[in-house]
Amino acid sequence: MPARRRSRQRALQILFFWDARKLDIDEAITTFYSSLYGAEQEEDTGDDYPAPTDPDPFMESLARGTVAHAAEIDQLILKRAEHWRLERMPIVDRNVLRMAIYEMKELKTPPAVVIDEALELARRYSETDAVPFVNGVLDSVRKLILPESEAKPPEG
Repeated sequence: MPARRRSRQRALQILFFWDARKLDIDEAITTFYSSLYGAEQEEDTGDDYPAPTDPDPFMESLARGTVAHAAEIDQLILKRAEHWRLERMPIVDRNVLRMAIYEMKELKTPPAVVIDEALELARRYSETDAVPFVNGVLDSVRKLILPESEAKPPEG
């Protein structure tokens, strides 16, 4: 699995902790790393504490950045998710949307890449009907925040 895809999956898990448990983002990241260390430890070292794994800077930047811009991002979602209130959306769906919008808007990742990755997350972690919903909202937000010339990959 590509490293960035894994980082996005991990960031989504952190955002789920943050949103569902109303944790501080740093606490959610620490909780995630604690559970990750235990799950990814391949050998039992005999210690009570698992060996640490390497930090994931891209994952952390996605999670922290998404949370830092959540209020602004939520307004964009509300403008484009007609007849939906954020609190009524499934937690996974709203955090896939938040993270994708953050990455598209602030990290300047090409929209086609962001939307494709968001759809993969929705397919993997949400309900079947989430995929067209996420696709529609993200495409609509993309048109709102990016001029058409920036949204299309260069030809040639």
